[in-house]
Amino acid sequence: MGRFPLVVALVAVLAGCQVASTPVADPIVSPTPHTPVANAALQASDVPADLKPRPASGPIAAYLTTIKTSNPTLAQKLSAQWQALKQSGAQDAAITLFAADPAACSAELAATGTARSAASVVVIFGEEGQADRAWRAGILGFAPPAPGESAPGVTRGKDTGLGESAWTYHNAPVSLASWRKSVFAALVVVSTLDGTSFSAATAAVDARLN
Repeated sequence: MGRFPLVVALVAVLAGCQVASTPVADPIVSPTPHTPVANAALQASDVPADLKPRPASGPIAAYLTTIKTSNPTLAQKLSAQWQALKQSGAQDAAITLFAADPAACSAELAATGTARSAASVVVIFGEEGQADRAWRAGILGFAPPAPGESAPGVTRGKDTGLGESAWTYHNAPVSLASWRKSVFAALVVVSTLDGTSFSAATAAVDARLN
């Protein structure tokens, strides 16, 4: 299944305005221990009660194995994206899915545009420079707009409430947030949820990224 339609148009627009990012000169290693990615990702307490955790949630390896049967095309694409992240320094990742309709779980990040859902991806890197470069290049294909560029529904930087290295996108019924904090890169996607639920979900994940 391809990326859900409301977001693919944005990715196409932003792809044309990307500029080369300035690499981080020196590795910045933040204090350890860091929160395990499965614990940093969205939890049941972070989303509305009608959204139930789905079996595919958890470490990315288990997620890929689970969806291989229901959506082999998506599994193959995400597997390639995960390999690219590992080559960029990713050490571990987790994907968590919550949906009111179990059928949404075979869709990419559970977003169908019709079912109420919330999903998150949290990736941990060896050091902050790696995390920053990978975030700028795009987590699972979602790259931030270039500085100074804008597109409808897009907010970048501090106005997102998630720091300078962050961007959000809103185009009902889908909302997306992608940001980098410490050695983590995070992605939250919700479908058919209100703004309050979206903000609460992103804030909950952000608070656990150390």
